[in-house]
Amino acid sequence: MVGEMFKLKRAYDAPDPTDGYRVLVDRLWPRGLSREKAHLDLWLKEIAPSDQLRKWFGHDAKRWIEFQKRYRAELREKSALIKQLKELEKQQGTVTLIYSAHDELHNQAVALATILGWSSARARA
Repeated sequence: MVGEMFKLKRAYDAPDPTDGYRVLVDRLWPRGLSREKAHLDLWLKEIAPSDQLRKWFGHDAKRWIEFQKRYRAELREKSALIKQLKELEKQQGTVTLIYSAHDELHNQAVALATILGWSSARARA
């Protein structure tokens, strides 16, 4: 099952065995969610947008394009973390990026999936 699939999923959605390796990509722990219910394999908070960028964006869809540009620029300094996610994909088969945002179209996990080169069809599985 090497390199089989990537997914995106809200932290508040029930975990599923098909999620594979679950990676939280938020800087802050999801409010009201216990660690037991989260069923995470890894919390990669360092790959999340900086606090400054996160606060500026505020999940405002009008800032989405600029957010993606700024986030991509931040990630250039975090190439080891990008490599880590790509290695997980090779090793685990299915990797699910977990996020807590309400907006399922405009959040850092979607931006990160795009940066990683995941097609929207694979990411939305």
